[in-house]
Amino acid sequence: MTINTEDLLNSILESVGRIDYIHPVDIPNIDLYMDQVTTFMEEQLSSTKRYEDDKILTKTMINNYAKNNLLPPPNKKKYSKEHLLVLIFVYYFKNLLSIKDIEILLKPLTDKYFAVDSEFDMESIYEEVCKMEKSRIGELQDSICKAYETAEHSFVCVDDEEREQLQKFAFICNLSFDVYVKKQLIEKMVDELPKPDKKK
Repeated sequence: MTINTEDLLNSILESVGRIDYIHPVDIPNIDLYMDQVTTFMEEQLSSTKRYEDDKILTKTMINNYAKNNLLPPPNKKKYSKEHLLVLIFVYYFKNLLSIKDIEILLKPLTDKYFAVDSEFDMESIYEEVCKMEKSRIGELQDSICKAYETAEHSFVCVDDEEREQLQKFAFICNLSFDVYVKKQLIEKMVDELPKPDKKK
């Protein structure tokens, strides 16, 4: 592939290398009103936006999450630090999973670990998961490079001009295949989890 494509790959690898998470110490310890929640999330997650005018979270989204049992209800219209941690999980999951699947995943955690007087709580879970994910960045970069190299050796019998476009297509297919397989695995695992009891 051309230098432009290699520049794009290097840019992707650099951005993957810079991936970080919202650290619990950066989340206010005081309860926030809805407007403060959306402002905080917008500031903290703006680097994840594809387009400038994309919204990270809106009031409507947050109300829907509470209505669909993804998020415990606010206390007197105020959201705690733990609410924000749950919202961060929801923000990332919603790109891959249905609202129903996210509820199945999160409800047992919020039922057991949300607003508990214990050392092990939602913050502990969040911190552990984020550290685990952060430790995998090098492995992800290697995987992206491997997908690129595989695509670079495809369509070698095609004319130069067409090869460039087809190799880019192959690279995208390679990355998409990873996402597809992992999404299938996630959905199968979610299907094995107990369904939330609506009566509670």
